[in-house]
Amino acid sequence: MFEDDVAHWDGTTRPDSLKDHYVTERHRLADAARDGDWATVFRVLDEVRAKVNAHWVNCTRLGGPSGYTPLHQAAWHGAPADVVQRLLALGAWRTLRTSDGSRATDLADRRGHRDLAVLLRPEIRHPLPYDELGALRRNLHRLIRHRAPEKDGTDLATGQGLRLPEVEVLTELVRPACWFPVPGMYGGFLVELSGRELKVDSWIRVVGGSERTDRVTADGVHLQEGGQL
Repeated sequence: MFEDDVAHWDGTTRPDSLKDHYVTERHRLADAARDGDWATVFRVLDEVRAKVNAHWVNCTRLGGPSGYTPLHQAAWHGAPADVVQRLLALGAWRTLRTSDGSRATDLADRRGHRDLAVLLRPEIRHPLPYDELGALRRNLHRLIRHRAPEKDGTDLATGQGLRLPEVEVLTELVRPACWFPVPGMYGGFLVELSGRELKVDSWIRVVGGSERTDRVTADGVHLQEGGQL
């Protein structure tokens, strides 16, 4: 749907959000990464990319609490450098954090894999002050929930337990942009870091004229139709 330089954020965390076949494959990927079975990891990643253009290299285990991706598991195991390089070439994010806030480089360092920790150290291309990162994250998540409401007063992202995009990931990307599809919305969000703010394009494919662009700053959400959240 987008150019190759736009990252894909897969926020799926619940097995009931996917067809059984994909649930099986996601568990196979997570099991292989946990066990250090890198041949199977790359086989699954290559197969889903070839069949359905799915980007799973930054996915976590469905229903799992740790938030570990294959790159985090590689750091924990002290995987060979060529394994890590291949994951990075597939688009694995160095800045992505686990549920307890650890990056892959942090895990490698704590496990004593010093050379790997250096390799996994993020290269920040678009630096932002730490407090602004947190404010942008909070405001982006508010916008997503506002833009994808449910009739009962909740929102699609919360109802489906989606893992929402992390602004910190954008700081390492050559083009600081990611596509975040929302199941049930029949569309989603294109989030792009521009200087010290986010431009957020969103639309619902089955609703004509639903396209809009909102701005997210550290101070708040600036809605297209005026006003702030």
